Amino acid sequence: MQEQLMEAVVSEENLERALRAVVRNKGAAGIDKMTVAELAEHFAANRERIVAKLVAGRWTPSPVKRVEIPKAGGGVRRLGIPTVMERLVQQALLQVLGPIFEAGFSERSYGFRAGRRAQDAVRAAQGYVEAGKSWVVDIDIERFFDTMNQDLLMARVAKVIRDKRILRLIGRYLRAGALDGGEWEPSETGTPQGGPLSPLLGNIYLDPLDRELERRGLSFCRYADDCNIYVSSEAAAERVLGSIGDWIERHLRLRVNRAKSGRGRPWERQFLGFAIDREGRITIAERSLQRYKQKVRELWRGSQSLTSAELRDRWRRWLQGWWGYYRLAENRKRLTWLEGWTRRRIRNCFWLRWHDTAGRRNALRKLGVSERLLRVVATRRGSWFMSRNAVMQQGLSNARLKQHRFLVLSQLASW
Repeated sequence: MQEQLMEAVVSEENLERALRAVVRNKGAAGIDKMTVAELAEHFAANRERIVAKLVAGRWTPSPVKRVEIPKAGGGVRRLGIPTVMERLVQQALLQVLGPIFEAGFSERSYGFRAGRRAQDAVRAAQGYVEAGKSWVVDIDIERFFDTMNQDLLMARVAKVIRDKRILRLIGRYLRAGALDGGEWEPSETGTPQGGPLSPLLGNIYLDPLDRELERRGLSFCRYADDCNIYVSSEAAAERVLGSIGDWIERHLRLRVNRAKSGRGRPWERQFLGFAIDREGRITIAERSLQRYKQKVRELWRGSQSLTSAELRDRWRRWLQGWWGYYRLAENRKRLTWLEGWTRRRIRNCFWLRWHDTAGRRNALRKLGVSERLLRVVATRRGSWFMSRNAVMQQGLSNARLKQHRFLVLSQLASW
């Protein structure tokens, strides 16, 4: 029964499943500094007390730990890291509440939902373009998770959830605040990003937007607060951009970033790191390719105090994750050039790591480079110039990099 949902939250099976999920997801410690590795023992020793407080409606959440991480497009994203114990309670709540709300969500909402991925949203966007919707409206909501109206959110949750203990607990999470540099910071709006419950609350809050877009008969894809709407003409795009932006500000009490929002052709706007090219193929957005290059420069800096094997293994992990996301791309022309550029960055890194003429000559000699080529090592040319010189091309050839498992994109993708 709806009035007894808390009993489902604290059931032994649900709590054990939540514990396994929190441990599996790892993550940093919160304000109490308890680690994920310490959680199971702490929970076993305090389970009865924790369950009793939750059932009685007396659980008081701890503030989150405030951290800021750089955003890919500039600025910072403010995250709130809950304690591992709070993550367990939130995960237990999510496992019970998620299926209840999931049944009512729009089919065109893809973010943080079971069995749905960002790639599914991009595929759906491609379908709209293939159907003749050749203009896209890109709505950017400013600081969505930080500015959600808590009263509106709780009213929407309360329409579905009747257990007052759960409603009070969610309200307490929203108002728990954050510790930022030792100072308590109140949270009168929004929900902190970083906890298991926040994505579900975000989808609950934006569900009325999905319903409004459906009521208007518009073709759209939404992934969390990223929403693209596909229309057939520039005039329609202009009209939708203005009217939907106004609707969001009036009915959701959110702020639309008018500078970042816009309309254009699918190959001019990006969605979740992808774009749709003029032939209707999914391609990696230019901004995503620039971020790839930035990451390669970072991972292959020559001044790092890591062994060659550590550099290689860290690179392999990152590249496999990157390609796991972007392998959806059908137009891969730019990736051929990018692979050659990446190899050059690797060679540039090793040239710098070998430090001086003697070190470079010894390293390249061990790699089997001919004495004739080794004469060019005593050069004043910079590392980037030398990274494409024949001496480096022979010493760290494509075949040698592959032999030593320096993974590149063509080994992951069939071009």
